[in-house]
Amino acid sequence: MSTSQMPQPERPTDAPPAHVPPTDTPRREAPADAQPRGKLPLSPLLALATAAFMAILTEALPAGVLPEMARGLSVGESAAGQTLTVYAIATGLTALPVTAATAAWRRKRLVLAAVVTFAVANAVTALSSDYLLTMVFRAAAGVAAAVVWAELVGYARRLAPARLVGRAIAITMAGVPLALSLGIPLGTLLGGLLGWRATFALVAAVSLGLAGWIAVSVPDHPGRRREAGEPLLGALRLPGVVPVLFVTASYVLAHNVLYTYVAAFLEARGMGGARDTVLLVLGVASVVSIAVTGALVDRRLRALTIASAAVFLVAAALLTAPGGGAALVYPAVVLWGLGWGAVSTLLQTAVAQAGGDRAQPLLVTTWNSFMAVGGAAGGVLLDAAGPGSFPWTVLALLVPVLLVVVGARTHGFPAARAREQ
Repeated sequence: MSTSQMPQPERPTDAPPAHVPPTDTPRREAPADAQPRGKLPLSPLLALATAAFMAILTEALPAGVLPEMARGLSVGESAAGQTLTVYAIATGLTALPVTAATAAWRRKRLVLAAVVTFAVANAVTALSSDYLLTMVFRAAAGVAAAVVWAELVGYARRLAPARLVGRAIAITMAGVPLALSLGIPLGTLLGGLLGWRATFALVAAVSLGLAGWIAVSVPDHPGRRREAGEPLLGALRLPGVVPVLFVTASYVLAHNVLYTYVAAFLEARGMGGARDTVLLVLGVASVVSIAVTGALVDRRLRALTIASAAVFLVAAALLTAPGGGAALVYPAVVLWGLGWGAVSTLLQTAVAQAGGDRAQPLLVTTWNSFMAVGGAAGGVLLDAAGPGSFPWTVLALLVPVLLVVVGARTHGFPAARAREQ
């Protein structure tokens, strides 16, 4: 998901049986092993939120230390920016096959393997001076992220009572804006104080600590055997899934075009020295957004999604103003954060309503594929048209997002949905 992010989704451990026709409407009930009472189990949910935090931090940290990382690897900034792209490509391309290949694994074992992979990949990044070796381990971390995103929503649904499923998803997804608000700015600051290599080493150490927390706190669940002939893309036939995936693709592409090369954009506005402050403002606004979303998503999914697209669109419009300095950039970044912070929870919830667990790997694939496209497209735009082209690109992408959300009134982003029992 991918930051870039958000990126993200869940493995179909409790998906409907293979004999259910793919055109059936997915059940709205929570999984059978959901918590029967109204209390949310905070420790496992927060551990999973931290896994989301580490997935985003591992992915997006290069954006905060891009000039320094480029010098350390003896490549240009566009090439260094592809360390984000290869991560997202690996996540997007492997989400479906990894989902199928690990279907029978115990769920906690799978999540622990992913978190340990984050630790190893970040440690190698901290030590390596070889660009290709760094890219290989960034790709490995991207595969681990595919696992994490595929598990989060399913775990949240199993741990929560039916009426609080949206809130549980919001808690697990809180790691995304927290990575933006705390992790990336702190990483940028530490990169300046200690060096970018020490920062990646610290992220590796935190990942190992997280593995211990998950081992102690998160309950285990069995995998399932994937039935022969069960289509990986069958969820595309369910009403509402395609509109959600379209919105995911366009929104994530818009965000990543701007976010990956935010350092270059700020430099062009004479704000290169304010990079860490701008990222902090973006993250804090995202935290506010996800707090509001967590409280309202179970009742106001459609309205919140429309608002998310609208405020990001206004932010892009502000950034198109020629010569606009801090007086325009900071309000725009606040609006950007308010829109972006909500989007992972909103789209995870929307795809779960439309397609159940079967649609989660499709969301992972779409999210991360278009994060990769955003990083690559941003590099092309940076070289060909300069950073001033970024907000215009965001505008062009968000207008159809808003139109699709408004139009998907019956399926995808419905005006009303059945109250969960």
